[in-house]
Amino acid sequence: MQLLGQSITRNSALLALFALFTALLIAGTWLATRDSIALEQRHAEEKALLEVIPRGRHDNSMLDDTRLLTPEATQLGLREPRPMYIARNAGEVVAVIVPVVARDGYSGDIELIVGVNADGSIAGVRTVKHRETPGLGDKVDLRKSSWILSFSGRSLANPEPAKWGVLKDGGAFDQFTGATITPRAVVAAVQRALVFVQSERDTLFGTAPATPAAPAEGKAA
Repeated sequence: MQLLGQSITRNSALLALFALFTALLIAGTWLATRDSIALEQRHAEEKALLEVIPRGRHDNSMLDDTRLLTPEATQLGLREPRPMYIARNAGEVVAVIVPVVARDGYSGDIELIVGVNADGSIAGVRTVKHRETPGLGDKVDLRKSSWILSFSGRSLANPEPAKWGVLKDGGAFDQFTGATITPRAVVAAVQRALVFVQSERDTLFGTAPATPAAPAEGKAA
């Protein structure tokens, strides 16, 4: 019995030492790689921002020039505080990148970033996260379809407010074959981002920029 007790004690000690060694190994690996992981995440975030506002348009680091937006202070559908990124050239704000969430996607939230120029026009829109149906709603992702590019150059005046919708609803934006809910949600979210920037434009850009004029009738938007 005494030998059995000694064996159990010895095995318990060995297991404890093994657990301690494993924990130290994991902690050491995390400490050794956390800086490189953080750097890779930063590069990925910067790449997404630069797709909307190319480097040639600004001379600051947008990742380091931000304003925190809270769900309570905006109508952007945010679930948690998110940064708005600011693009400057020679100290002047030339554009902002606004996070917005379409909560009414077919399969849940669709997270977007919307770049808005100082004149109120859209610099670009990208889908950051979604769970839409493959082959249908996932066409909001640039990797699946170029549909998201149709927002570039648009503004609250182009098209007029009543036309900010999908064709099925009498709007100006295409929907996907077999999927209307997803593009409808994205169009509404992008419009909300534009409305937010317009409401904050004096603070964001220093002066109230002229809203881009709607294209002349008969000309392409």
